[in-house]
Amino acid sequence: MEKAEVLELYEIHYSDLMLLSSTITPSSSSSSLAEEERESLKLICRDVMEALGPTGPGLLSISGVPDASTLRRDLLPLARRLALLNPDDRKRILKEHNLGSDVPLKNPDRSVSSFAMQLRYAQGPKSIRNKPSHRGGTLLHSEQDHLEDGMMREIQDSEFKNLGNAFRKIGFCMMDLGLRIARICDRAIGGQELEQSLLESSAAKGRLIHYHSALDNIVLKEAGRSKATAKRQANGRRDENISIRNKQGLSEGPNLDSNGKEVGSYGLHSNLWQQWHYDYGIFTVLTAPLFLSPSFPQATEPKDLSVFCDEECPSLSGHTYLQIFNPYKNNVCMVKASPESFIIQVGESADILSKGKLRSTLHSVSRPAKLGNLSRETFVVFLQPAWNKTFSISDYPMKHLMSCDQDLRVSNGETNLAEQDQNKLTQEIQKILPPLSSRLKDGMTFAEFSRETTKQYYGGSGLQSNR
Repeated sequence: MEKAEVLELYEIHYSDLMLLSSTITPSSSSSSLAEEERESLKLICRDVMEALGPTGPGLLSISGVPDASTLRRDLLPLARRLALLNPDDRKRILKEHNLGSDVPLKNPDRSVSSFAMQLRYAQGPKSIRNKPSHRGGTLLHSEQDHLEDGMMREIQDSEFKNLGNAFRKIGFCMMDLGLRIARICDRAIGGQELEQSLLESSAAKGRLIHYHSALDNIVLKEAGRSKATAKRQANGRRDENISIRNKQGLSEGPNLDSNGKEVGSYGLHSNLWQQWHYDYGIFTVLTAPLFLSPSFPQATEPKDLSVFCDEECPSLSGHTYLQIFNPYKNNVCMVKASPESFIIQVGESADILSKGKLRSTLHSVSRPAKLGNLSRETFVVFLQPAWNKTFSISDYPMKHLMSCDQDLRVSNGETNLAEQDQNKLTQEIQKILPPLSSRLKDGMTFAEFSRETTKQYYGGSGLQSNR
């Protein structure tokens, strides 16, 4: 496929977001704003709606958020470190910080590691407190192995001591950004349904995500082999079959996605960290991603793959490697955003509640070409309505119900090679994307819509990888 077109997102500054979402609207006659400033805010509001509306990409970015750089760098690097921890230590740390996971972390071939927490609006930033150290009086054994285990645990606890607080702090910040965008959209559309729907849900889901590099999967497999070897030695057994396979240089098996389907080196699975899909909430708020590459001390090709540290790697040309499908050009666009910004993305629930005045975004996450050892770290907050929120589609544009068919048009006429290649991708996407009409019925609750969407994406053919 030809090189994807670059889409530079419309960017709204945080100070303008605060003014637009304040209790005093730009058009209010009692506003203390100067006429010139009111007109400027009206134009910004128009641009916001164009970016998120039916003719826009369904995304925008927010820059200038206070402490964005600190919040991002405190949390994002921890995603990779959590992903590569041994399972017992990771389980302990996640439990201590009230985190869970919604991907199969035991699978060394997984392309994504995700760590999740429910964030409640009622808590807010005031609930964040520094937790005392989890350690105290545990290094009482004189045996060397116990001492080393204790020292390692101390190091890990020190590294992750602010994990939960950092998770909540950036999460609440991003929830506030989503609420303010919802308020702006409500004013432009009329009513308060988007903002009220978010507040009525009382909670959002935060997800810290590590997109694996090729090296990460090698490290995980080596760790798995070492653990298996230690277990066999402890039990006085050896697995001759695995030994023979290792001597012959055979692989451990096919590359599988999280649903157990084989992933080939071609087609739709060949260069994606995350498969094509729509988010089905109201808004998804994302940090601009952080990219990490391994830095090996005093060696370029060390035998011990675990001896390396993370080094931030600037994104090529500002690419986020989030990509969207543009239905008007029938092509894929690579999203570009400034490094310290937050991205707002429209979900299907916002599309439905706004009667099509906001546009949900068909998207995926691609792997950087020829940069196999680059990993991607990001934090995402999914803002959704209450589970019992009822959807009415009586005033919803019928053409939007066929969103998959509408967005993915395949030319039947004569095409050049580039168009043929694009049409092939379009056809492959169509095979795994269930249209909105097959998942949404009038009077359906959000819980029912969510359940049906999940079933159709991940059930049946099982082609979708974990989101």
